Formats: sequence, structure tokens, C-alpha cells
Amino acid sequence: MIDAAALRGQVEALLEGTDLFVVEVKVSLANDIDVVVDSDTSVGIETLAELNRRIEQTLDRDAEDFQLTVSSAGIGQPLRLLRQYRKLIDQSLEILLTSGVKLLAVLREVREDALVVEYPEKVSVEGKKRKETITVRREIPFPEIKTACEYLTFK
Repeated sequence: MIDAAALRGQVEALLEGTDLFVVEVKVSLANDIDVVVDSDTSVGIETLAELNRRIEQTLDRDAEDFQLTVSSAGIGQPLRLLRQYRKLIDQSLEILLTSGVKLLAVLREVREDALVVEYPEKVSVEGKKRKETITVRREIPFPEIKTACEYLTFK
């Protein structure tokens, strides 16, 4: 079986000097290899195809048969690395907290241990019948975040 950690190191070496970085490397028991990469800018299909060829050259099909898939981190996929969060500052995120609460918020700051987000919230104001919308700025520690994904609005 192909070692995922060793393969991750090889892929990271191939990506040195580029703005690409490895998000995840998975190897199944049947040697189905999934390599997910991301970039500080964007990842084109040509880049993925070239990376696929370069990874395949580092592996030996005679020693072990495998199936290789190289893809970019998609919009619907959960964010995993601080670097992914940092490129989304001032963008909308959909955050699911471990408490079950779902937030649609704008990412304002990324710290080593937490995210700082802003989102609208309706609150009761004394002396008024209707609730008013205010902007809440909140720091959310990473242990409280179950998943966070980029959120696209079509306005």
C-alpha cells in the first residue's frame, strides 16, 4: 500500500516555488489516491493535469497498481487549513458550530486559534415594537467550529 504521509511530502516538494499547497492526501486500501490542492489565487485545469502527470512519475506502477485523482478544493468543501481561511478574508462563510448553530458571516480576521467574523443579527430594542438589525462582530475559537465553507452569493 502507498504511504499517504510519504506521498504528501513528495507532492509538497513538487509544489515548492508555486502558490499551490496541499490540502489533503488520502490513500484507500485499494490504492485509490486522492490529492486535493488549493492556491492563494486560483487553480486551473491545466495545472491540475500537469501536477497529476508529475505525481504519477514519482510513483512506480510496476511495484503497486493505483488510481490517482488530483483535484482542487471546491467551494462546497469544508476549509481545513489556516491558509485557506486567510485567502477568504472579507468573503462570506457558512459556519456550522459544534452547538448546531449555523452562521452566514463575513470573515474579517484569521488568528492561530480563532476566526473573527461579522454577521447581521436582529435584536429587540427597548421602547420599539420591531427588532432592529445590528452587525455583530464575534470571535469563534476553532474547537467550536464543526465545518466552515466558502459561501457564494449571486446578487
